[in-house]
Formats: sequence, C-alpha cells, structure tokens
Amino acid sequence: MVIKNVSLETVIGVTSKIPENQMPEIAFAGKSNVGKSSLINVLMNRKSLARTSAQPGKTQTINFYNINQELYFVDLPGYGYAKVSLEAKEKWGKMVERYLKQSRQLKAVFLLIDIRHEPSANDRQMYEWILSNGYHPIIIATKMDKLNRSQIQKHVKVVKQGLEVDNNTVVIPFSAVSKQGRDEIYALIDKIISNKEEDAPKPMEEE
Repeated sequence: MVIKNVSLETVIGVTSKIPENQMPEIAFAGKSNVGKSSLINVLMNRKSLARTSAQPGKTQTINFYNINQELYFVDLPGYGYAKVSLEAKEKWGKMVERYLKQSRQLKAVFLLIDIRHEPSANDRQMYEWILSNGYHPIIIATKMDKLNRSQIQKHVKVVKQGLEVDNNTVVIPFSAVSKQGRDEIYALIDKIISNKEEDAPKPMEEE
C-alpha cells in the first residue's frame, strides 16, 4: 500500500446518519490512550491528521478518512475512560453498534490492545461485542517499543489468553515510534480490500 492522498471526509456524531460509502471501510477500535490516533497517523503517513483529544474519552465522533480515493479508515471513539459518564458511554455504544450493523462497506475491524498489559474488562467486552456484530477482530498489540524484544512474544501470548482468541485470530505487534508492524498491517489491508477471501480475516458468520 502506497499512501498518496488522505483527507478527513466525514465526521458523524450520536444523531448523525451512517454514510452510505461506496468504497471499502476498515475500522479501528481501542480504549482511550492505547495509541489509536498514533497508529492511524503512521498508516496514513501523516504526523497529526488523526488527533488525540485533549481530554481522553471526550471525543464522541466516528471519523472517516478517505485513503487514495480507494478506501476509508474509520476511527471509532476511544472507550473505557473512567471519568466519562454512564450516559455518554451508552450513547457511544449505541452509535458504534449502529455503525457496525448498518455499514455496508465495513470489511474488517482492528482492535488495539496495549501489549504491555493484560487486556482489561473493557477490552474483553469490546472484543466480544465485535464478534457478536459479525466480525472477527484483528488485534493490533500497540506500544511494543516499550518492551524488550525478548519480551514481545510472551506479551502477545498474554494478550491472546486475556481475550480468549481462537487460533485463527491475527495479532500484529506494532510500534508508532519505530513503525514496526506497519508493513504487516498494510499487507493485510491490501488482502482485505482486494477481496482475496482466502487470505482476509472473515466475519464470524461466514466461518
């Protein structure tokens, strides 16, 4: 994948209609402070197009980035921030669930997990929620640069066990600092949007 043109095309809120896009969509989910904006910026080859909210958990929009006029990166709002009210969490949940159910172009969901820690209850809930909506999440284990190289596989195993993933689940360690893992993610996205069904992670209902 070679990134040539990128733009923030659509921003939707709680009451907004889900856009009826004609190009494939790749969604990114993760709790606040997991490094989601950093990942998206690295993939888009931009320094700060995807911005981190000054207040974690405050951003309650779904952002659609047009990539090369070929596909969309869909940035879902961060979850799990303790200071967000229950009402806000419920609204966020309904908005994201509406997107997962209504989007006709969503091809895959990437779920970001901090590789340094065992998945939280919110992480496990999000993983199961994505499954229940018909998608098999691809796990991006972020912040791998915070670990020694010898620790990475051990922590990947902890992530897999914490989420109770099946043997077919893809887990890619990633660093926004070194950009390690970016090429693997690019290759996977290329397979997904090129409709190589034998290579792309499939929605659970098709397995």
